[in-house]
Amino acid sequence: MLTKLKLPVLFFIFAITLTTTGRAQDGKVFSGKISSASPEATKAGIAILEKGGNAIDAAIAVSLALGVSEPAGSGIAGQTVMLIHPGKGKKPFVIHGTTWSPRHLPAGITKEQLKSGRTATTVPSTPKVLDLAYRKFASGKVTWKELVQPAIEIATNGFTVGPFRQKAFHFYGDSLKPDKTASNIFVKADGTAFQVGEIVKQHKVAKLLTRIATVGAEDFYSGEIARKIADDMQKNGGWITLEDLQDFPEPKIVSPLVGSYRGHKVFTLPPPFGGWVMLQILNVLEQSDQDGLSQDNDQRRLRLLDAMRIAHGTRQHDPVDSFTDYEQDISQKISKETAKLLLQGYRKETGGETTHFSVVDGTGMTVAVTQSIDSYFGAKVAHPEYGFLYNNYMQSFRLTDDNSPYVLKPFEMPYSSMSSTIVTHSDSPVLVLGSPGSARIISAVAQVVSHWIDVQHGVKHAVDAYRVHVVADNQAYVEGPTIGNDLLQGLAQKSYVLKRPKYGVSDSQYDPYFGGVHALGFQKGVWEGAADPRRDGLVGTAWQKVTASPQSTAKSGARPN
Repeated sequence: MLTKLKLPVLFFIFAITLTTTGRAQDGKVFSGKISSASPEATKAGIAILEKGGNAIDAAIAVSLALGVSEPAGSGIAGQTVMLIHPGKGKKPFVIHGTTWSPRHLPAGITKEQLKSGRTATTVPSTPKVLDLAYRKFASGKVTWKELVQPAIEIATNGFTVGPFRQKAFHFYGDSLKPDKTASNIFVKADGTAFQVGEIVKQHKVAKLLTRIATVGAEDFYSGEIARKIADDMQKNGGWITLEDLQDFPEPKIVSPLVGSYRGHKVFTLPPPFGGWVMLQILNVLEQSDQDGLSQDNDQRRLRLLDAMRIAHGTRQHDPVDSFTDYEQDISQKISKETAKLLLQGYRKETGGETTHFSVVDGTGMTVAVTQSIDSYFGAKVAHPEYGFLYNNYMQSFRLTDDNSPYVLKPFEMPYSSMSSTIVTHSDSPVLVLGSPGSARIISAVAQVVSHWIDVQHGVKHAVDAYRVHVVADNQAYVEGPTIGNDLLQGLAQKSYVLKRPKYGVSDSQYDPYFGGVHALGFQKGVWEGAADPRRDGLVGTAWQKVTASPQSTAKSGARPN
């Protein structure tokens, strides 16, 4: 059963799960729920669940399908990070899918080189992450080829442009025109943008995915695909070499950060990602009484803005010391005591893209996945033979050495705002979410978590509620067609400077600038899903026949032949 939601998404969060009762309906048993940023990706995941796949299987299929059907937000040459909770009483973990800067960087690098073109590209992690997830955590009931096939079909037959994706094509189409391959795929032959209802096909990407389905994801790093990427880089001034691809490390499996909020545990991503900033926002909010946050009104928005100003300011002025040796520093930053001190010392006078999806399956496993090529359409250039867009994560590095881990170095992780999150209560997952949107990811996730717990109107209301965001130290962004007098007065009293987004992809009510949260919440004994109205998302539910037998004899961890 598929439920169409309002608008598209550049980041996607996909989720699947079984009710705790495992109840059957009309001879079928509930086997999962998905919320992702495109209808095509949601349907791909539903099909895998109904074949008997688990949350990891479905996540792989959704990841690949989303990269094809929402190309402005993610793709095979980007970064994917998975937060996985195996189920009640078990320990969650992260597949740490950071990308890495090339090992050999020239002198005199400029900011412009890091924004677009092949010099803006870090070595992608997505194929490695999906391959590791399949080998170590897949169900064994669905083959690798079956997981890749939906994305191949979407690339071959095309996806139907939705309202959000149309805005992305319209607003960013001109930036793709200098690159012949990208322009031929994502801009119409007459130079105009694709319109709602039109079909976008990607035959070159289909060729790439067909090879990955046949010979495996490792070909991206050490086989024919890798050699052709290295050749393209060499011919067009890029810095990634065959050595960079061959030496790309297997993603690490690490522990998530863990915090708490009003009796719930909150698990999220460690550095270089933005989870610690999100936890600090929640810690500051928790210092306020819940009644002051229980209504979706101007008072709540002002408290959200104050908490965001503190946490985003901490990230800006007191960043983490290290992306690898961070335990002591992060422990202090996300402590309740630090939140109290920040409030006491707080002086009141004082374009990125991505996608996210979340998964819960019949075993109780939940998966929150955020993936990205960084900016809208990444580096704005595509591989001439395989048609995939390169990422532009190099722009996340700083060129000036400020003794932080954000400085550009060879073989270094880029700083990221990804904040995939799973909330638990009594050791069971109850909320799975994440968002795209650069630093707005952190703000979006924190306020949806707070809304779900404090306002208690359900996951759909939490996702649909108008959002706010702060750019350190005092720039306030407020969503919605109008701003009330009480909010305006509060902003003035607290010395905020009111700003409006200028990204050109909003409608009169919702603005993708404020993220694209695709979430699942466990409510009244069942999992409910919400697709962000700021995107082209879709929520779907998977059902299996009670007497269904396994449809595949694939062995878990088996590589394609």
